Amino acid sequence: MDILVQARELEHWLTDTALPLWRSKGYDALGGGFVETIDMKGEPTRDNRRSRVQPRQVYCFAEAGRRGWQGDWRSVAEGGLQYFDRVYRQPSGFYGALADVDGQIIDAGFDIYNQAFALLAFAYLGQILPGRRAEMVERSNQMRLRLETHCKHPVAGFEEDNPPRLPLCSNPHMHLFEACLASENVEGFDRVAWANLADEIAHLAMERFIDLETGALREFFDHDWTPFPGEKGRIVEPGHQFEWAWLLLRWAERRGHMQAIVKARRLFEIGETEGICPNRDVAIMTLFDDFSIADPLARLWPQTEWLKSAIRFAALSEGAERQRYLASASRAAAALDRFLQTPVPGLWRDKQKADGTFVDEPAPASSFYHILSAIYELGDCLKRM
Repeated sequence: MDILVQARELEHWLTDTALPLWRSKGYDALGGGFVETIDMKGEPTRDNRRSRVQPRQVYCFAEAGRRGWQGDWRSVAEGGLQYFDRVYRQPSGFYGALADVDGQIIDAGFDIYNQAFALLAFAYLGQILPGRRAEMVERSNQMRLRLETHCKHPVAGFEEDNPPRLPLCSNPHMHLFEACLASENVEGFDRVAWANLADEIAHLAMERFIDLETGALREFFDHDWTPFPGEKGRIVEPGHQFEWAWLLLRWAERRGHMQAIVKARRLFEIGETEGICPNRDVAIMTLFDDFSIADPLARLWPQTEWLKSAIRFAALSEGAERQRYLASASRAAAALDRFLQTPVPGLWRDKQKADGTFVDEPAPASSFYHILSAIYELGDCLKRM
């Protein structure tokens, strides 16, 4: 398929169906906050709400507003943040993990992952709402300082709990990295502090998360940032090969860091060569470090990260190399589109089994962050070519 046609179709799906649906059905006008899931009939469920969903949806509507979406993005973006603070914020200043549909906290536990998405929301609200920028600067700075005070790893990066909860994980660092890249780019934010933290995480990824022999990025680590013992330390996720590749490319462009581009290219190659099911042409969930298949399930979000990394590589390439990456981006867009084919337009399937059938379940709101980001990245990178 023509990637330009696919981009237009995805943009139409996002602007005309998904954003209106998730604005009307995905936000709880009575109780506040964003719902966890919408069922395949287009109605919100009463599922418990993970805290990460709130700032992720705040990001989605703030970014849609920044890009000119004409729907009512502001009330839900600000309302979602207010709900996030009221329900999940703990006396420590960090955010808990899970609440029920009535806003009662179920799990107040700490996870760096959830704090990273709070930082992402602060950055995007600070960008789109000048009147609240000073507040977002302050909240962002305080969160960063709190993390550095309470969670700093003695070598690099962050850890959770004291004594440290093992295994240490690369995934929360990936989302902190994304929040850093967003924050260093917003007027009024402490660009030096955010750039320094982004650089630290980038080097941690290149030196510890990425295996020096195979070039694959692992998920789980011991306290000294060596691979965690046993099978867990061997886990490699194709979706995260793509997602880290995309983030390292963005960082490398800003810093002029050629080695990061080399590392990112290898991550993409692993994701595309080893992590795509040849029968379904979709990115699967999990490999081992010898690239044998650990879990053939395909979820929606790795397709979006395949698309984002492929199209950014295309934008940075020329000639035959660009065409190769454009072809890969087209495959990724087609894979994503299969997950978007639902009875009610604007929803999505989350899981495809090895036999090609989809799990019949509600659409998780958490996926919107991946989808919206991929569609906007596709459009932005095509404009650069």
